[in-house]
Amino acid sequence: MLKIYHYNKCSKSREALCILEDKSTNFTVRYYIDNPLNKEEIIALQKKLNLSLIDMIRTNEAEYKSLFLDKQPNENQLIDALLTYPKLLQRPIVEMDDSAIIARPPEKIFEFIK
Repeated sequence: MLKIYHYNKCSKSREALCILEDKSTNFTVRYYIDNPLNKEEIIALQKKLNLSLIDMIRTNEAEYKSLFLDKQPNENQLIDALLTYPKLLQRPIVEMDDSAIIARPPEKIFEFIK
């Protein structure tokens, strides 16, 4: 089943959701700000994305900068940051079976759902 990790205040996330709706694809929506991922879900998503944790994080956000100003965080610190500040998660993320992508730009979804 296709799933989108969605943040409704993000224009790219809204664009991705519209693409999925237009394609009439059967999918679920995870509003991860209201329903944050737990540690196990973050690790599982990282494996599906096949990315480092830092690549899953929006490092330009104020919360990230205040936590790690002039520091190189380790993986546990990055997971803790995502647990504390879910909006640090890159978005939108689209997941299907054992793989996932960060859909930036949202048009990457077309190739992913082929």
